[in-house]
Amino acid sequence: MPTLLIQNGTILDPSQNLERKGDLLLRDGKVEAVGDVGAVNADRVIDATGLYVTPGLIDIHVHFREPGDEEEETIASGSAASVAGGFTTVCCMPNTKPALDNEAQIEFVFRESKKANLANVYPIGAITKGREGKELAEIGTMHERGAIAFSDDGVGVADASVMRKALQYCKMFDALIMQHCEEPSLSGGAMHAGLVSMTLGLPGIPAEAEQLMIGRDLLLDRTIGCRYHVQHISTAGSVELIRRAKRDKQHYVTAEVAPHHLLLTDEDCRTYDTNYKMNPPLRTAEDVAACIRGVVDGTINILATDHAPHLAEEKELEFTRAPFGIIGIECALPLYIKALIEPGHIGWLKMVDMMSTGHARIVRLPNKGTLKVGADADVTLIDPNLKWKIDAEQFVSKSRNCPFHGWDVTGRAVATIVAGDVKWELKR
Repeated sequence: MPTLLIQNGTILDPSQNLERKGDLLLRDGKVEAVGDVGAVNADRVIDATGLYVTPGLIDIHVHFREPGDEEEETIASGSAASVAGGFTTVCCMPNTKPALDNEAQIEFVFRESKKANLANVYPIGAITKGREGKELAEIGTMHERGAIAFSDDGVGVADASVMRKALQYCKMFDALIMQHCEEPSLSGGAMHAGLVSMTLGLPGIPAEAEQLMIGRDLLLDRTIGCRYHVQHISTAGSVELIRRAKRDKQHYVTAEVAPHHLLLTDEDCRTYDTNYKMNPPLRTAEDVAACIRGVVDGTINILATDHAPHLAEEKELEFTRAPFGIIGIECALPLYIKALIEPGHIGWLKMVDMMSTGHARIVRLPNKGTLKVGADADVTLIDPNLKWKIDAEQFVSKSRNCPFHGWDVTGRAVATIVAGDVKWELKR
């Protein structure tokens, strides 16, 4: 493995509460020295003047569609998109065809990730067989094979008895459950249920659909204490439920938010552009403000992408028939800068924590999300002042379903390093 010396950058490492100018030495796939490195023979030297040097960005919520929908995304193309966005580690959801609900499927993800040799890709196993919500999947054997967490993402586990069993079973392994919180009896709509949906004549999904399942699961888990993560939180009521749970000492509860739920509202659906169709749906301005407050006060632990590729012909269907979901892993960093850094809601060190260190903490990857000596040499170099225009047509991803196409943004990953090897660099 090459020896890589990164010089003159500003090192941001939340795991050490470190923000300082200095150098970073990477050797044999590990961090060898941080700060005052001194004279050293390196195979390559990168001048990081004006750049932030951070632990590799991590996203524990992506959809890579393989197996089953390889025309939308594969593990290889998703990995390439990840490093192009500055992400060194991602965790892929199990809503594939077939679902990632057994040990063979878990091994398949690791095998394809190794072939791609780009980002680290960890599989998330299904909670129930076929994600049908009826019978628990092979959680124990998937855990043994390296499944990083368990989720039926795309749907929530509707049956309270099944969910209670899942919480109890995962508690035995100290495994993490990640829940797509949506009460199915209130779902079936195409956008947020409110004035805009009524005006447009589109069926709505009420905020209560999300909140009911969160409330139920928090109650079920109160006496079990399984590690429980709320995916893509979107409503003010949901933020308050998580806030109360943490006040009540349910410290094993965590939550994430995605860029679109901080930057867009249901008003954007007035164009009938299906790139604004996602699940959970875009909510109101009040919900956006509540999610931002949740980020600021720590109720929301991490920033995810919910990268969800779809074919153009699918997204070209009418709004009620088009699939939910957008891509975003290649532009998530500048979008979070726009939503959180530029308005002054949080600082850079906290944002790096919420896009790297915090993810590693939640899914228990102790050698990632950190630049401590001996840690994996996964590093992202960020130019915080680079101005550019998001162009979905230039994305590495196989899909183009992005509502942020054409946005002017500031800040971008300019190099992505995995295990000490530069996997992507911005062409200048």
